[in-house]
Amino acid sequence: MAETTLPAARAPLTRGRLATWLGATAAVLLASVVVAVTLGPAGLGPADVGQVVATRLGLGELLGLATPDRLADGIVWQLRLPRVLTAAAVGAGLAVCGVVMQSLLRNPLADPYLLGLSSGASLGAVSVLVLGWLAVLPVAAFVGAAAALVATLVLATSAGRGELSPARTVLAGLAVSQLAAAATSFVIFWSAQGDQYREILAWMLGSVAGSTWTSVAITAGAVLVLGTLLALTGSVLDAFTFGDTAAAALGVDVAKVRWGLLVVVALLTGALVSQSGAIGFVGLILPHAVRLVVGARHRALLPLSMVCGATFLVWADTLARTLFEPRELPVGIVTAAVGAPVFAALLWKGRTRP
Repeated sequence: MAETTLPAARAPLTRGRLATWLGATAAVLLASVVVAVTLGPAGLGPADVGQVVATRLGLGELLGLATPDRLADGIVWQLRLPRVLTAAAVGAGLAVCGVVMQSLLRNPLADPYLLGLSSGASLGAVSVLVLGWLAVLPVAAFVGAAAALVATLVLATSAGRGELSPARTVLAGLAVSQLAAAATSFVIFWSAQGDQYREILAWMLGSVAGSTWTSVAITAGAVLVLGTLLALTGSVLDAFTFGDTAAAALGVDVAKVRWGLLVVVALLTGALVSQSGAIGFVGLILPHAVRLVVGARHRALLPLSMVCGATFLVWADTLARTLFEPRELPVGIVTAAVGAPVFAALLWKGRTRP
C-alpha cells in the first residue's frame, strides 16, 4: 500500500542564506504590523501610525512631527497596535513551540496543545467566566494549563516506569485533554447562563480582541525569554531527529533534555493561551510550511518559524476583524479555515505513489 507522508524538506541553508531569509522575513513582519494597524474603518495611513508611535516614544519633537490627532492616537496606541503586537507574539510563540514538539515527539501532527494544555487552560478560563471573575481569567487559564501539563507528565512517566517516551507522552496528553474537555463541557452545561455562552465560545475559539499593553508585555516577554531559549536549541533538536538512541550517542541526556524542553514549551504555551485563548493550527502548519522552504535543520527552522508564525497570525487577526466588519470573527476560525486546506495540500503534495 502507498503511504501518505508529509513532503520531504529541502537541503539546509548556509549561514549567509539564513541571514538573508531572516532579514527578508523580519522586514515582511515589520511591514505587516504597520499595514495591519492602518486597516479598519478609521482610514489611517502608515504616516499616521508612524506619527503616533514616534510621539508616544518621545521622538515627535526630535523628528519635527506635529502632535497627532487624539482620535488617531487612541485608535493606534490604545486599540490596534497592542492587538497587532499581541497577535505577532502569540504567532511566534506557537510556531516555535510546534517545531520543538514535532521534533521531541517525532510526530508530524504534534502541536503546542498536544499535552492537554489548551483543554486545561479552557477548563480554568471557563470556570472563572461562569463565576464572573473576569479579572483573574488569564491567571486561571495559565494555572489550568500548568495543571494539565503536570497531569500529563506524571501519567506518561508512571506508565513508562520512570521513562518519558514520545508515544506515552502523546497518549497521556490525549487522555488528559479529553478529561479536561469533558470537565469543561460539564461546567458550561451546568453553570453557564445568558451572554456567558458567547464569552466562553469566543475564548475557546481564540481571540486577541481587547488586547492591552499588559497583554503585549506578557506575550512578548514570554516569547523573548522562553521562545529565545527554545530557538537556541537547534543542535539538540537535530540530535533527536534520528531517535533517542542516536541523540544519546551524540552526548545528549535524552530524559533531562526532553523533560526540560517540554516544561519550557508548556510554560510558553500557557502564557500565550492565557492572553489569546486556544488558537489552533499555527503551531501545526507553520513548522511544516517553513520546513518545505528552508530544510529540516533546526538552526534555521526555529527562528524562521517564529517570524513566519508572527506574520501569519497578524494577517489572520486582521482578516478576522475586517472581513465582516463591523462584526469580528474569533481569529481561531480564520486560522482553522486557512490551516486545514493548507495541511491537506501538504499531505497531497507529500503522497507517495504505489
